[in-house]
Amino acid sequence: MSDPSTPGSPGSPASPAVSDSSDHIDPQVLVTYLTKTRWFGGKGRPYDVSGVRRIGTLSDTGPYPRVVVLLVELTYSDVAAGAEDAVELYQVPLALYTDPEHRLDHAFIGWWDDPGMGWVHAYDALHDRQAMDRWLQAFGAAAPQHVGGLDFHRLPGHDLDLEAVSTLFTGEQSNSSVAFGEDAVLKVFRKVTPGANPDITTHEVLTRAGSSDVAHLYGWVSYGEGEQMLHLGMLQQFLRTASDGWDLALTSVRNLYADADLAAREAGGDFAGEAGRLGETLAAVHAELAKGFACSSVPGAFVAEQMRQRLTAALDVVPQLAEHESSLRALFDRLAAIEEVPVQRVHGDLHLGQTLRTALGWKIVDFEGEPAKALSERVLPDSPWRDVAGMLRSFAYAPHAVERQYTDVDDEEADDRHERGLEWTARNQRYFVGSYTGGELSADELTLLDAYVADKAVYETVYETRNRPTWVEIPLRAIARIGASR
Repeated sequence: MSDPSTPGSPGSPASPAVSDSSDHIDPQVLVTYLTKTRWFGGKGRPYDVSGVRRIGTLSDTGPYPRVVVLLVELTYSDVAAGAEDAVELYQVPLALYTDPEHRLDHAFIGWWDDPGMGWVHAYDALHDRQAMDRWLQAFGAAAPQHVGGLDFHRLPGHDLDLEAVSTLFTGEQSNSSVAFGEDAVLKVFRKVTPGANPDITTHEVLTRAGSSDVAHLYGWVSYGEGEQMLHLGMLQQFLRTASDGWDLALTSVRNLYADADLAAREAGGDFAGEAGRLGETLAAVHAELAKGFACSSVPGAFVAEQMRQRLTAALDVVPQLAEHESSLRALFDRLAAIEEVPVQRVHGDLHLGQTLRTALGWKIVDFEGEPAKALSERVLPDSPWRDVAGMLRSFAYAPHAVERQYTDVDDEEADDRHERGLEWTARNQRYFVGSYTGGELSADELTLLDAYVADKAVYETVYETRNRPTWVEIPLRAIARIGASR
């Protein structure tokens, strides 16, 4: 990393111009702050803080804190200048106090001489209930409000509890969420990209349609207009008593493994009914998305070629894929023979961790799409089978995740548990797909499903090789089964 005390050239073709209007802030302070956060995606990459701009001020007068929103531009030196991932923008909301607030020591960012306030102590605003109350009040009006440079939008149909106290969620990585009592939750997008965020636009369509299968959108906050507009956060229904779908699936597997004499269909924690209801929920969401967004079709040959290209790239990372290359390419050839593949707005990154079980049924959450993809790709129409495949692969992962918790077992017991885990996976996949489709699959639909499952598994082999090498056998086994079954 070059000297962070000397910011680079502000702005880039890929982002709104980020000036040095906040050059009173030492960039090294922001480097230190970003490095220790869970949500910063540039860890390990060399970068400069090339611009810092104050884009919003939620409180200029009245009692402290002053709440400001910074847009921090980072320029990476490990890629060519002008490359799509050479520049990133991060949103940093701050709570500024003239005196130290020791209750916020854990969220301290730095202190500096602010042109409007003099010397200030800066804290991450999401940890400060007084600061977050300013956000909540800005959402209070039923009509859109322009507050301190930011635009706060509301959807009709819900009266916010403006007296609610904020609580920051822990454990999130790519974004940050703050609950306001039991009424609403604000998701603050940390890494922001010019253009409409699909998490907001998808939730807006589903909320206006009255869908009961998502947490309803109450409002959102944006900055700027047109192609350079940034979505900064979204306020939505807080499903306080909901249970995470992934956790429920793991509990079902643990119940199965607790009794060595039971099959999946006999276990007290059998998940098949829930898998079926989840399939119905996804089908209903896809139907609403088909009504709310443009639908079209693309040649099967186009989809197949994309999958072939991803396979070729994966072979350079995962040598073990070579023994399955011929069967995968044969599958993609069958996909290429399909004349047209219907495409529409989909979730794009669906797995059990993106679902919540409430007393009233399943809810699907987080419609941002695959985080590794550019925003321009995430908003493109795709086949609904992309989401189905993601869920099927998630069902396959659950038994493996539980099996790895058993370390003191003999080979015979491990093999027995593995076989029952495969039965659990197949049973839940069958119920999920059956409820999603409502009938038998045609030959083309079977090919599409197999191809999308294989494409997802190829992606997983790359991810596991780079992040959890001992897990790469999970997607490799799935690919082997696909090749042997058709």
